[in-house]
Amino acid sequence: MDTPTFQVKPIIVHPMWLRICHWLNALAMLVMVASGWRIYNASPLFNFTFPAELTLGGWLGGALQWHFAGMWLFGINGVVYLLINIFSGRLKRKFWPLSPRELIKDFVAALRGKLAHEDLSHYNTVQKLAYLFVIFDGIILVCSGLVIWKSVQFPLLRELLGGYDNARFIHFYAMSGMVGFVVIHLIMVALVPKTLLAMLRGR
Repeated sequence: MDTPTFQVKPIIVHPMWLRICHWLNALAMLVMVASGWRIYNASPLFNFTFPAELTLGGWLGGALQWHFAGMWLFGINGVVYLLINIFSGRLKRKFWPLSPRELIKDFVAALRGKLAHEDLSHYNTVQKLAYLFVIFDGIILVCSGLVIWKSVQFPLLRELLGGYDNARFIHFYAMSGMVGFVVIHLIMVALVPKTLLAMLRGR
């Protein structure tokens, strides 16, 4: 008599909703950064502009249309991501607790190229802090963007950010932080390719 065999279901590292939010967010950020650089070039804050080849929209009006389209995708997708994380308990389960001692330990290990990545379902302290930074930075981007877009309609938010002109600087710095995260994120994906496969197929 044959011994029955049991198939073990593969462990899902990233559920479907998370993968959808991730890739929609990647698309939204690409559109918003590229169009935002074109908008910035029309009225630079600093003594430099971005190469036209790296921008989206072709001209200021076109860039604004792309930016608004990306804004809605980024905002709605971000709200969905936050709500699911909060009400499913994933936010607390994945990102807490945060230990300064563990952060220093993992950061040193990362600099030495010895940070463990065997269990993709577990975030090390460096990852926890990085992803929490992205959530916070995204909120700053949205708030400062609203002040720039609808300054009169959001007077309290405008005052909290120090006025319209100051909101432009905050928006630029928040964008720079997001781009910096993406660059580091892509480097880490190149070093640990299985993280990309997990985000594509869930395991």
